[in-house]
Amino acid sequence: MPAPARAPRAPRAPRAPRPDLQTLTAAEARAFLVGHHGLRAVEHPPGAEGVRALVRRLRCIQLDPLDPLGTNADLVALARLDGIAKGDVYRHLLPGHAFEHFAKERCLLPPEAFPWYRAELMVEAPWWSHQERLRRLPPGVVEAVLAEVRARGPVGADDVTDHGRVEPLDWSGWKGTPRAAKMALEVLWARCDVVVCGRTARGGKTYDVPERALPGVAARDPHPARRSAEARIAAFRRWATVDRVEAAGLLSTAGSAAWSTLEPARRAGIAAALVAEGAVEEVRVEGSTRTFLAPRGFRARSHPPADGRIRLLGPLDPLVWDRGLVKAAFGFEYTWEVYRPAALRTFGWYVCPLLAGDALVGRLDGAVDRGALRVRAVWAEPGADLDPGALRACLERHAAACGVDRVVMPRRIRVNQARDRS
Repeated sequence: MPAPARAPRAPRAPRAPRPDLQTLTAAEARAFLVGHHGLRAVEHPPGAEGVRALVRRLRCIQLDPLDPLGTNADLVALARLDGIAKGDVYRHLLPGHAFEHFAKERCLLPPEAFPWYRAELMVEAPWWSHQERLRRLPPGVVEAVLAEVRARGPVGADDVTDHGRVEPLDWSGWKGTPRAAKMALEVLWARCDVVVCGRTARGGKTYDVPERALPGVAARDPHPARRSAEARIAAFRRWATVDRVEAAGLLSTAGSAAWSTLEPARRAGIAAALVAEGAVEEVRVEGSTRTFLAPRGFRARSHPPADGRIRLLGPLDPLVWDRGLVKAAFGFEYTWEVYRPAALRTFGWYVCPLLAGDALVGRLDGAVDRGALRVRAVWAEPGADLDPGALRACLERHAAACGVDRVVMPRRIRVNQARDRS
């Protein structure tokens, strides 16, 4: 017999706001977030020194290989720094000044974070399937590849000795490597036994052991020698949550994409303990029903006045990690439509937000193509002050950083009449 139908569950009543919880107006949240993320004015020196200061300030720079206007890492840096070009993020950080691992998905992280990652053996994204990689690899391959990197490194992934083929992983149509040697490198990378230390001329990853690639930090252990495994995990989660709050600026306690690999820490109640200790602060934002974690003393932090520039943001810029917060604080609905079928896109394949002062004033669809930065469309937000001269200056700076000297603009700036479908 079929089971009896369950009565529909009554909708949960909204939680009453705590009377002691400080509330930020939308304007206060905007001002803090823009300043906190270094988007009011250029604050760091040009060139390598600025890129290295930036990765320490932001805590993590999210990586993505798509490159119509520069990769996301390029866009993050170019929105905040002068005197750099496309590709300089990797050139100035690797090796020695950053490493790659999972944080808010796969990111560039400052070297000071590496001992925490290595001490925990692996920080895994939910889709990474580390144990499945190990299962598919023939015995001895991981050890052989590590020995080769230790003897020959730095070495490109394509140049490691061939160890045959394996069944590739499949993430909803995204195929992993069928090469056993490359899969072994992925296992070693996840365990922090090797690190990405650069890119080859063909764009592939170069690997080395951390003792050479990150001298001075690789051997550190942030844990007392007698700390138990449970205590080590708790200490890592505490450190990583405070670090993620700094990276996000405002981090929703209800969960968001910004938690990513730290979702187990969120579910374990780390946030409440940190608030009780005073390590972070808990706030509300006008227009949102959620509560957020903010860095300790965030209201007292000072930021420079806006420099009048328009900034082209990457689709994975930390300012727009939390789409719900962006909607509440900025009144801006943003969805990265790159993985949507073309017929369902509202604005385009790789549309980037435009920031002016504390306002997200529009979005742009374009690409560097045939010797020019070619802008297919620009949409201004209703009522926004999207100054054409400031926009052209932004795009000319960006074109020069991408190695082209022409900007091809559309005939007109459209006004956004459609609501972006989140």
